[in-house]
Amino acid sequence: MSKPTIYLGGDHAAFELKKKIVAYLQGKGYTIKDFGPHKYNPDDDYPDFVIPAARAVARNKNSLGIAVCGTGDGACIVANKVKGIRAVFSNTADIAYSSRHHNNANVLCLGGGKTKDPTTRGLGVSFALAKKILDIWLTTPFSKAPRHIRRLKKISRY
Repeated sequence: MSKPTIYLGGDHAAFELKKKIVAYLQGKGYTIKDFGPHKYNPDDDYPDFVIPAARAVARNKNSLGIAVCGTGDGACIVANKVKGIRAVFSNTADIAYSSRHHNNANVLCLGGGKTKDPTTRGLGVSFALAKKILDIWLTTPFSKAPRHIRRLKKISRY
């Protein structure tokens, strides 16, 4: 089975993490389409980059997305506004696994942790943990168990 194309989007608060993710995944042979930001801008907004990445995932069935922002929460909220997206926030290997195996998630959201807000500073994942989460998330197949298919159909109908 061929590797999926990976679409990425983020913001300044996860800019460094996104750059590392792009290089890491390219080194593993993935085709990457980076929607930005492509340069650090402390005034950018994650919806401007995450929405186009999520739309690309929704249009391209053999693709997955990665969305990053300071905490990962905002990126997840906005990605889930796109029809056909099942975005999940993960900061553990177990969540990464179950989100693919049970829910066939197609966008992974991570926190980069670089924020000015003292209430969110430090909530991102380290690059070492991000690699572990990515490796599990990108290689875990959907179980196709009847109960999971049934649940996903209900979500799609809604």
